[in-house]
Amino acid sequence: MIRWLKTVGDMLKVFVLFTGFTILFYYAIIWVNLEYQDMHRYDQPEGAALKVTNMVSNEEESWFNRLIFFYDNGE
Repeated sequence: MIRWLKTVGDMLKVFVLFTGFTILFYYAIIWVNLEYQDMHRYDQPEGAALKVTNMVSNEEESWFNRLIFFYDNGE
């Protein structure tokens, strides 16, 4: 009987810890989301920013050449 109560007590401890950490993780994710919610990633850059690529669409450039370019340069 005592062994059964000890097992139930251990299970209750694990359940409480799991529930507590799950709630803590949930509110941590909400906090991070609120921190980065108003950050505008696609604003115009400030300062001396340069445009890196010049995407001119050529009719002779095929999807295969573009794929090879992607694999070579990682863009």
